[in-house]
Amino acid sequence: MFVYAHDFRIFGGALGEAHAAKIHKVMDMALAAGAPLVSLNDGAGARIQEGVGALAGYGGIFRRNAAASGVIPQISVMLGPCAGGAAYSPALTDFVFMVRGTSQMFITGPDVVRAVTGEEISLDGLGGAGVHSETSGVAHFVYDDERTCLAEVRYLLSMLPSNNRVGAPVVRCGDPVDRRSDVLLDLVPADGSRPYDMRRVIEEIVDDGEVLEVHECWARNVVCALVRLDGSVVGVVASQPQVLAGVLDIAASQKAARFVQMCDAFNIPLVTLLDVPGFLPGVGQEHGGIIRHGAKLLYAYCNATVPRVSLVLRKAYGGAYIVMDSQSIGADVTYAWPTNEIAVMGAEGAAGVIFRKQIAAARDPEAVRAAMVKEYRAELMHPYYAAERGLVDDVIDPAATREVLIGALAMLRSKPADLPSRKHGNPPQ
Repeated sequence: MFVYAHDFRIFGGALGEAHAAKIHKVMDMALAAGAPLVSLNDGAGARIQEGVGALAGYGGIFRRNAAASGVIPQISVMLGPCAGGAAYSPALTDFVFMVRGTSQMFITGPDVVRAVTGEEISLDGLGGAGVHSETSGVAHFVYDDERTCLAEVRYLLSMLPSNNRVGAPVVRCGDPVDRRSDVLLDLVPADGSRPYDMRRVIEEIVDDGEVLEVHECWARNVVCALVRLDGSVVGVVASQPQVLAGVLDIAASQKAARFVQMCDAFNIPLVTLLDVPGFLPGVGQEHGGIIRHGAKLLYAYCNATVPRVSLVLRKAYGGAYIVMDSQSIGADVTYAWPTNEIAVMGAEGAAGVIFRKQIAAARDPEAVRAAMVKEYRAELMHPYYAAERGLVDDVIDPAATREVLIGALAMLRSKPADLPSRKHGNPPQ
């Protein structure tokens, strides 16, 4: 791997021409060698005394970040302030680590904000680790101290390939492939309206319960994590019923789309766990561009060439079902638990639309509504409805989920990348 660092003791870590030239060379060597690149950031931006020369140095860094994107893993570790144009390089990399109380990232500092808008805010309040890990989504990982942060950087590197031409490292696994997970029957309530922690489900399925969650504090209604199954690295995208009932919204769509693209770029297979009631309704979501942002996730899955396995645990309704790697958009293998409900919408809403006239004309509307809901659920939402139409490959025993997923991924291990002939796509922004 290749590493470069800013030294805050020298001109506050500000970037000048000579400083930039050294970084450019390290970045060029990393790309040529096909090895990961880690930057330790602790600097105050461009060196003002050097004028446009310093700015051109940042431009060279950005260009190399873009050239290396999807070719070698790029990790940015924020160990101090990162202001102005300096913040754009971390934003172009695959992962950003921050330390609470130490790291800050912002384009314009508190003094400029105060002068332009009159707002009073601290360094941490403007661009601290809490802001970027929970609100903006800029930081993927945040820790309380530098020692833990750097240890987790090393752990992440152990789960990533050196470049996009090789696979992620495989380790010896002591966790039995055929280990049954009967506890899943207790973790996941059969009642689709009851919440549960999807992270505990993931921990039960994967090797030794080890989960490296990406963007843990941002858009928590979807879980994105790197795990191992039978020693091989897998990317997991999963609904989180514990937060907003697991609906997809703007932030969740952005988070999952970027994660899917990263996994596809670095040959990491994808497992998608669905328990999703749909997209989050509301004026704010529609005006904020939920169509555009939801399309990002759709585009990412449709464009992914790595092995893709999806599993419906309970419910999967409407467009959210399609977007989260359904068979119709290219999932290689799709499974469902016997508790699954796959439909355009929930039974209550569907019956209210389909049988609206009958319900309105009835002497006892609520009784008729209840009967219609029961009829709709029995005919169109029973666990085997999708399987009968070939949209689910198998309805499996929840306790056998680990063994089934490992078997499916082993079957797909030699899947070739079927890339279209084009310069590049034009994904929704």
